[in-house]
Amino acid sequence: MATIVDVASLAGVSTSTVSHVLNETRHVEPETKARVMDAVQATGYRRDALARSMRRARTDSIGLVVSDAGEPAFADMVHGVEEAAAQHGLSLLLANSAEDPARERAAVEALLDRRVDGLIIARAAGSSAGLLERIRGEKKPLVLLDRLADLDVDQVGVNNRSAMAALVEHLADRGHERIMLVSGDLRVSSLRERHDGFRAAMQRLGLKAREGLLCDGTVTAAATFDRVRALLATGPKRPTAILACSTLLAAGALRAVQHEGLRVPGNMAFATFDGFTYSDLFQPQITTVRQPAFQLGESAVSLLLRRLESPSAPTRTLRLESEIEFRRSTE
Repeated sequence: MATIVDVASLAGVSTSTVSHVLNETRHVEPETKARVMDAVQATGYRRDALARSMRRARTDSIGLVVSDAGEPAFADMVHGVEEAAAQHGLSLLLANSAEDPARERAAVEALLDRRVDGLIIARAAGSSAGLLERIRGEKKPLVLLDRLADLDVDQVGVNNRSAMAALVEHLADRGHERIMLVSGDLRVSSLRERHDGFRAAMQRLGLKAREGLLCDGTVTAAATFDRVRALLATGPKRPTAILACSTLLAAGALRAVQHEGLRVPGNMAFATFDGFTYSDLFQPQITTVRQPAFQLGESAVSLLLRRLESPSAPTRTLRLESEIEFRRSTE
């Protein structure tokens, strides 16, 4: 393997000059710089990134752990993190927790072993506070993404309660009173906020959030299908509208609606958070709360860089606003 000495010898310069050219730490005359770069290419020399990072106490890399990078909202968040990281010369190491706290901890430990400069985490359902203490113990900058917590840590998410309230008001304006909420696993803070926002909005509008129409606790599309199908089988007492709190929950609920022979929006209004890829191809098109997911990812990187530059700065919590796309499914 070629060394920096080989490059210096071929270019006819000192090893310090080679280092200055490669690290851009001092001005080097263009002709000399060209000779050095030609020598680098001729010898196939590659810098020892690990040794360089140890000298700088930085690896120019960040870690990102999400529950499922394949879901539309999380996919856009990942892209936002990746784009912002690249603009600042940072490499991104990505891991999926699959909503498993043990897998989440293993991913964090692996990222810490790789000496990433900081971590961005969308916490798994049931994630322990001990994991955050572990990260703090390593004095690693941390940003919580999407799934926020009542903790003194930098975090960025959306205003879930106001978005849910707007959906409820939209349906109430169209005469719906029996509204089913499919909220899923309430250990997930974003889903719990949507659940709480639904209850608060229904109460404010003088509507009853009937326990029989609150579908929570399901963590898969299949389980959601079973629960919603059972609730829809109540005949005259069935809901006239369904609100789903995520793409996965919406998939299970829509399948149940179809199984019961109901039509959207003919028999049932329907709306969801996050929505589906290529949603314009759906018939009818579904009313959807769109998170500014890409911007969430970018903001998470900005908070992380701020923490790297100012370790003692006060923590910040950012809440971005979502946009509701009103479509035929709630007409």
